[in-house]
Amino acid sequence: MKNNFPDNLLWVDCTAGAVVGVFVLALHGLLSQWYNLPQNVLIFTGVANLLYASYSFSLAKKKQRKPHWILLLIVANCAWAPVCIYLAIAHWTTANIFGLGHLLLEAVFVGGLGYIEWLYRNRLIR
Repeated sequence: MKNNFPDNLLWVDCTAGAVVGVFVLALHGLLSQWYNLPQNVLIFTGVANLLYASYSFSLAKKKQRKPHWILLLIVANCAWAPVCIYLAIAHWTTANIFGLGHLLLEAVFVGGLGYIEWLYRNRLIR
């Protein structure tokens, strides 16, 4: 039986980014209060997620993908993880457990996604 997970990985990637981006942007005012995070931090992360989702969606629907396109995707995921960690550290004393948890879980998710995409990079190129 063929392992279809790598074939669906980019769809998981773009869907997760889009869902988080829309959710955070739509509720940034409420989340700011819940998380004790500045609204601009949430707007920044929401926009970044939507931009990233757009790029991964463009790759997911392509029949042919160049290696540097996939590498850029992997680098973007791996670069976003430390940005989220930095934001959590920068707001450590003001954000509550939910705000810190959101940022740190996003770091773990995108870092893990970047790692998995690296493992399957040759399948993602097609």
